[in-house]
Amino acid sequence: MDSAVSSARLRELLAAEPYWIARAMQEQGSRFYRALGSALDAADAVNRRLIYQTWPEEVWDFYQRGLCLAASEEG
Repeated sequence: MDSAVSSARLRELLAAEPYWIARAMQEQGSRFYRALGSALDAADAVNRRLIYQTWPEEVWDFYQRGLCLAASEEG
């Protein structure tokens, strides 16, 4: 992936509410991603950034899923 795209995605993830990403991971992910979602939910800003940088593609996927969850709950 292009580094400019990666940087833009990271900025968007950091600005987003982590609740919906973590919830998508916990509801829709494998056992590993459910655990990672729990960790993300409990993480401070420094550790959130570390999670986002370590698994950028995976977190981006769950971010998009989280947007859908949020939209469906808001009706």
